[in-house]
Amino acid sequence: MNNENMNIDKINSFQKQQNKEEMKKQIITFVLMIAFTVVAFAVVASGLEAIYAVPLILILAVVQVGFQFYYFMHMKDEGHEVPAALIYGGIWVAILVALTMATIIWW
Repeated sequence: MNNENMNIDKINSFQKQQNKEEMKKQIITFVLMIAFTVVAFAVVASGLEAIYAVPLILILAVVQVGFQFYYFMHMKDEGHEVPAALIYGGIWVAILVALTMATIIWW
């Protein structure tokens, strides 16, 4: 019985450590997303030319979306393959539609 309790304590200790590391990653990610938002606002407030500001803001937005999917929507966890495939498929379709519209408009 004592051996069984030791094994349960080891499992609980391991799970607590995993939860602590996961929370640390989520907090770091959240702080990075806040920083990206502040940078985007600073770029707009600085009066940077649109030709430089728009691509920078779009890059920051894409990185933020990646963080949202990966950490806060738990796409990195096991068992989320189907939702991940659907989301990434939707992103792919959106890119194709945007490229198609851009081609139709500017060609």
